[in-house]
Amino acid sequence: MVKLTHREIDKILRARFEDDGFLNLSNLPHPSTFKDMEKATTRIVKAIKDREKIVLIGDYDVDGVVSTAIIRLFFSEAGLPLDWLIPNRFRDGYGLSTTIIDKIVDYDLAITVDNGISAVEASKLCQKYNIDLIITDHHLLPTELPIAHAIVNQKQPDCNFPYSEICGAQIAWYLIASLNRALNLSIDIKSYLGFVSIAIIADMMPLKHINRAMVISGLKILNSSTLPPIRALKNRLDKSYLDAEDIAFQIAPVLNSAGRMDDAFYAVDFLMSRNIYEANSKLDILIDFNNQRKATEQKITDEALEKVNPKDKVIVIDGEDWHEGVVGIVSARVARVHKKPTIILTKGENGDLKGSGRSFLVCNLFEITNECRELLTKFGGHHSAIGLSLPYKNLDRFKRELQLNYMAKRYNENIIDPDILGELDFRYIDFKLIELIKQYEPYGEGNRRPKFITKNVLIEDIATMGKEGEHKRFIFFKDGIRLKGVLFKTRESFFINHYVDIIYTVNENTFNNRVTIQLIVEEIGKRYNSRY
Repeated sequence: MVKLTHREIDKILRARFEDDGFLNLSNLPHPSTFKDMEKATTRIVKAIKDREKIVLIGDYDVDGVVSTAIIRLFFSEAGLPLDWLIPNRFRDGYGLSTTIIDKIVDYDLAITVDNGISAVEASKLCQKYNIDLIITDHHLLPTELPIAHAIVNQKQPDCNFPYSEICGAQIAWYLIASLNRALNLSIDIKSYLGFVSIAIIADMMPLKHINRAMVISGLKILNSSTLPPIRALKNRLDKSYLDAEDIAFQIAPVLNSAGRMDDAFYAVDFLMSRNIYEANSKLDILIDFNNQRKATEQKITDEALEKVNPKDKVIVIDGEDWHEGVVGIVSARVARVHKKPTIILTKGENGDLKGSGRSFLVCNLFEITNECRELLTKFGGHHSAIGLSLPYKNLDRFKRELQLNYMAKRYNENIIDPDILGELDFRYIDFKLIELIKQYEPYGEGNRRPKFITKNVLIEDIATMGKEGEHKRFIFFKDGIRLKGVLFKTRESFFINHYVDIIYTVNENTFNNRVTIQLIVEEIGKRYNSRY
């Protein structure tokens, strides 16, 4: 493993951007580079001018919620009527499904955001009821496309948009940019990038090319924003400045919690808050949902971990009455503990299984699950995250085929985490390193915050943190240098005076106006004998 210096770290991080450079907003492609964008825009403009009834159909995750809010805010700012709905995860299922057609039969035009590309049966019903359909979505294409007046999805083979990995809110933003021009409006489209940046980060888009440019600009807009929901979030987090990791680990879970635990309506309603009092009140509701989510998630994670078969290459666990809204998070947590791709399933009222999966390292979970598609009733997702449902009678066969598909790919299970840049001596962990790391922010998918490994580190002290002692704080010592470290959500036991290898990221910790360096520990491995 590479022995790192500041110069070597700079070289490795800079190489991440060699393909597309450091783009800015001037490099954004034109809306017309999307297949069907002009067609969609023309149809919406006609509907507006003819006073047709338009309904917007969103999705219940952060990307879908933000996409819905962006379109709603634009129509509101333009003084145009627009109805909307987000299907309820538990009653309606995902996106434009056959179960919601009864709710939209009186509309002339339906527009989807962050969903719809797999809605073949629902699209046929729209055609039956003379509802024109415009689909805007970013997900992988199914073998059969839905029937629609226009489909705006960058993954279409004949689409000229140059970037394939963008989220639904980015397409929604491009749509309002196109409408702004077509309607001869002068709305400040750039001001919507604050919300777009939240969706890019929350939906784990690679923070490269235009995604990076939009997030950097979006964060600046968020941090100068006077919008009530943004002010409320800053106040609640006690933050004067929001960064990408605040969004990923603090804001996104709160916005997601409404759709996971009840109804995503509450998250959209919060983002549409008209004043700070309204925003604070609506944020209280979301925080309550998030607290419920945390407790439910922990309970199910504990139960799921008890059921793991350590011999499985791909972990598949099913449970009775597990909350459908949190199984995706649980699968991610189990995958991290066992370092294996994981699928968590819960039995529904009809006896079928429904759930989510998360990959680990190089495994393409979408690909190996797609090869079992004939056993599934519903399936979708991407490389590292999937959603699926299947009849209970197919479960055993599904498990067997999944293991075989995994082994056929010959994945290297001993691969070193690619986010680990190399081995770092404590003498290089200083404020110069902090400034170097900041140069390549924002960090996230595709541009992970750099991890380091230091071997043979002495644990000098250990303390517990959190209401239930679920976090641990350490003092590490090596080569005459002491550093503080934190390991979150662990039930492992560690011992003072033991030597260990640690994998970690480096950050600043501000407490009582004093800034110190802190290691955020991801893993503590290989115990050595104590010094005594």
